[in-house]
Amino acid sequence: MSLWADKYRPNTLEKLSYYDEVTEQLTQLADAGSNFPHLLVYGPSGAGKKTRIMSMLRRLYNTTSIDNLKVDVKTFTTASNRKLEFNVISSPCHIEITPSDMGNNDRVVIQDLLKEIGQTEALDFSGLFHLAKKGTDEITNDNIPQKKFKVVIINESEKLSRDAQAALRRTMEKFSSTIRLILMCDSTSNIIDPIKSRTLGIRIGLPDNESMKQIFENILNNENDAKKIYPEDWDDRCIVYDHIIEESDNNLRLGIMMLEAMYMNNDSISITTPVIKPDWISVIESLTKGIIKERSVAKLSQCRTILYELLAHAIPGKLILERMTFNFIKMIDDYSSIKKSDEVKTSIVNAASLFDERLTLGSKDIFHLEGFVTRVMVILETDISSY
Repeated sequence: MSLWADKYRPNTLEKLSYYDEVTEQLTQLADAGSNFPHLLVYGPSGAGKKTRIMSMLRRLYNTTSIDNLKVDVKTFTTASNRKLEFNVISSPCHIEITPSDMGNNDRVVIQDLLKEIGQTEALDFSGLFHLAKKGTDEITNDNIPQKKFKVVIINESEKLSRDAQAALRRTMEKFSSTIRLILMCDSTSNIIDPIKSRTLGIRIGLPDNESMKQIFENILNNENDAKKIYPEDWDDRCIVYDHIIEESDNNLRLGIMMLEAMYMNNDSISITTPVIKPDWISVIESLTKGIIKERSVAKLSQCRTILYELLAHAIPGKLILERMTFNFIKMIDDYSSIKKSDEVKTSIVNAASLFDERLTLGSKDIFHLEGFVTRVMVILETDISSY
């Protein structure tokens, strides 16, 4: 049994349910064949970037072999003769990598792996499959496969170091005939201009409330047992949907997971049933409340333990920092002991921007997260002690 977020993930461009203009653009790109460009696909997490990219690749190669994934472990050697192991997800038509997992050694992955891929001309299996389906034995210039490139998807491309991005730019120029790159990122602010100028930018934003409600309704229509638990009245179901959308911040993937979690944990659901959040979100909310209430060395030590736990459970440091910052901004107004709330919010945002940059440049997230917590404690204590 699979999660609803995976079970009801669209697998073709025709099944996508919002941003029709983007879908039409991706359809035209998939039909471009050998003229397919390098892409820079960006937008918030949970907006559907990966779903759209995979749907486009299925149309581009016209085969389901795109879903025949395997994981290979590649070994790279750094300039200091240190051996690094790196996981590569691949199919007969594409390769998916996350170089930022290697930290400051991401340049080695970009140079060696993409060079290895680029030096090998890819076979257009989709065209051969298409000929086999048509029963054509003879291959002529008119029906010979035309796509002689392999697509490389680079996840979290905004986290690539400057050296890695410079190496990527050179790779795009040298192996443009055998490789097409699709860079995925949440924001383009950290992408260097030479890469932006060599790629076609496509932004995929979060779905609006009505689109999310319709998606939730379609899922429940296919899950009869779940629909019996949710309110029968459409208006009441919409209220429940609104609560989920608010808690998920329009993150579609997270919203679908919350929808399923409510079904799995309740015998019946009404408009007053609380939305079940992921544990890590609740932990960060509790952490920020505790920091506002108490500022001491003992509390800082406790925060360090919680932050270690979050990082150990694969919650990215930047996501923790972002959640903490927004929680501070929301919660500060609820505490009468904080007098200059606007000034405190501004100082916290400035601190967050500083430590966000340090998270990008550094390699140990715990140091910078702990530094941010300490800075916030000083900001709050300074405000309170001034009165």
